[in-house]
Amino acid sequence: MRPIFAEVVTIGDEILYGQITDTNTQWMSTELDKLGIKTIRKSSVGDQEEKILQILEEAENRADIILLTGGLGPTKDDITKKTLCKYFNDELVINEDALLFVTEFFNKRGRPLTEINRQQALIPSRCTYLANKTGTAPGMWFEKVEGGAKGKIFVSMPGVPHEMKYLMANEVLPRLKKYFDTPVIYHKMIRTIGIGESLLAEKIEKWEDSLPPHIKLAYLPSFGQVRLRLTGVGENEEILKQEVQQEVDKVLPMIKSFVFGYDNDDLEIALGNQLKSQGKTVSVAESCTGGFISHLFTKVPGSSAYFMGGVVSYANSVKINVLGVKPETIEARGAVSEETVTQMAEGARALMKTDFAIATSGVAGPDGGTPEKPVGTLWIACAMEGKTIARKIQMSNQRDTNINYGSVVAMNLLRKMLNGDYES
Repeated sequence: MRPIFAEVVTIGDEILYGQITDTNTQWMSTELDKLGIKTIRKSSVGDQEEKILQILEEAENRADIILLTGGLGPTKDDITKKTLCKYFNDELVINEDALLFVTEFFNKRGRPLTEINRQQALIPSRCTYLANKTGTAPGMWFEKVEGGAKGKIFVSMPGVPHEMKYLMANEVLPRLKKYFDTPVIYHKMIRTIGIGESLLAEKIEKWEDSLPPHIKLAYLPSFGQVRLRLTGVGENEEILKQEVQQEVDKVLPMIKSFVFGYDNDDLEIALGNQLKSQGKTVSVAESCTGGFISHLFTKVPGSSAYFMGGVVSYANSVKINVLGVKPETIEARGAVSEETVTQMAEGARALMKTDFAIATSGVAGPDGGTPEKPVGTLWIACAMEGKTIARKIQMSNQRDTNINYGSVVAMNLLRKMLNGDYES
């Protein structure tokens, strides 16, 4: 069974100018993947006939399926239909089904059908009309067949996300499923934290080299985390799942201490499950992370079972008056210090009567650093009964990066202490 490849092309100057964010291609690729169709390229092109024709030709040479979004409005700058006619040596004609739909669309809204709206029913004569019940721009399905074999499929859809999704779900995906005999694509994600991509690759190098040809590994790094994505391709889904799980079982002993979850288990979800299973609670005291850790905890439904609250102690007076940090500690050691962050964690734990507490204090940047404590210096701490662990990390001068990365490192310290790892 040969693989089936797709290319997604977004059309519109507004995308290239950065005036709108393209969310369509990610969603489309995810849905295609579920059918066993692999997206091999995503392209964007402006409202220029020559450029659209060029990218259509290139995409046809690369892919079996070419999905287009955008450029289907009734105004003069929307040229997709006319360009498709030129590409397929076709002409625009009024499609009676499309005209009936557009007429009823405006009648139901008590609005007259203008000539410019009527032109929405103009589509290439040789395409299959796809009814868009959420808007007036039609979907269009083209089959380019040569020599009697199944050929290339072109589909043009509106760029408005909810209209595109309707057409994909109700028209395009069901047709693609019938048209192509597709393999099964199965993904399994191993979520790791506290180890860099290169070191992780070294640890699992022999295992990676021994993977069977139909199972591939990808490294997906983010703030303090690396996702290992195993992708298997085959004909039988159950057998493929078993084969991928066998590989997961082989690699786990090598990286177990760094694994916190699988697939969609974000760190805050995994931590919440761990806290609930142990019957433990947590609170936070944040300075440089400004409440971001609290946000991560509380965006999980049901987090009130284990997350009791947080204090954003940005000012030293709040550290002293609310969390009980000693004034002499800040005077002698500064707000960004092991001693201060330790007292912050212990103060939050006492204040909110929790089993654990996380604290952060640092120089997030982009300014405010000193030679002794440059921008990116961050102290984190986690307190439990009878024990508090503090760690210093040095990051960049990028404020958002420091906040995100620092929050992840602090939450990972909690994960380690929940696991009884008090040293690494």
